Amino acid sequence: MPQRLSREHSLAAAAGVRTIHVGRDRPIRVSAGHRILHHDGKCSRPHGHNYEISVAVSGELTTEGWVVDKGDVTDIIDQWDHMFLLQEGDPLIEAFEEAGDGDAVVVLEAPPTAEVMAVVLEQKLLEALPETVTEVSADVSETAELSSCQYDAR
Repeated sequence: MPQRLSREHSLAAAAGVRTIHVGRDRPIRVSAGHRILHHDGKCSRPHGHNYEISVAVSGELTTEGWVVDKGDVTDIIDQWDHMFLLQEGDPLIEAFEEAGDGDAVVVLEAPPTAEVMAVVLEQKLLEALPETVTEVSADVSETAELSSCQYDAR
């Protein structure tokens, strides 16, 4: 038995940094509402989207033999499903609370755009996932025409 553990351990070490893609071919769908408080157009009004989200997670293999448990990634993404995303200071936060729906609001430090959502999701995943994770990249698509992900222009 000790030889088997030793072999598994050396395999994990030899694997180096690996990447797992969650939702790459079939994005995770999340329905959520939002508004962009200080926008001059239609987006200043409360509305919703069926967001499509995919995530790439890089890191070393854990003792379980994976970079990360897919369920841990989807659990974090699902926290936004059927919620209303608002920026700190939006008067709708108080309106939701007064209506008894304060638990349906996710408050972000910045406007809840697809770009901000991608950054917040990356931060939440990095905080929640094992220390063996070295990088997280999220792609949040608000519509078929609008998607936000990390882009390296090198």
